[in-house]
Amino acid sequence: IEKLMLLQEKWEANEARKAYHVAMAQFKTEAIEILKDAKVDYATKTGGRVKYNHASLANVVSTVTPLLSKYGLSISWKPLQTSGNITITTMVTHALGHREEFSLTGPADDSGGKNSLQAIGSTASYLERYGTLAALGLATGGQDDDGQAAEVEYIDDKMRHELTDLAIDCGADMP
Repeated sequence: IEKLMLLQEKWEANEARKAYHVAMAQFKTEAIEILKDAKVDYATKTGGRVKYNHASLANVVSTVTPLLSKYGLSISWKPLQTSGNITITTMVTHALGHREEFSLTGPADDSGGKNSLQAIGSTASYLERYGTLAALGLATGGQDDDGQAAEVEYIDDKMRHELTDLAIDCGADMP
């Protein structure tokens, strides 16, 4: 009976693994768009400036969770902190029990005047966000600006004529 039970467990694990891969393949057929919804802008300790856009963890999770659930999948994280590094293991689990794990590790992010606990939280959030994207094979898209081009500058007719004249003067091939 013990050998039969072991054989049954192996069979169920294999069925769960196959179901996981089918579910992931179905999940990947979804048109998933994760926009960069958060802005970062702060002065560095050396007087410089850091400025960029990214997709927040909340945005990533709220975008993928309904689609994962649709296919019997869920996502979770397991944190581990050792000697100054934070490791976040992202786990994608199927309803039948099969789970795949993906780990990322990084130091506490003390940029922007964070205290030590905020530095740990910042790194954890970062690793959860990028671990989720990596585990699901996703990437973020551009900043959502409701159709308004962000910080795009165009040349006017006067500038176009000046550039054309300069190109002609130096013998540039116009096409």
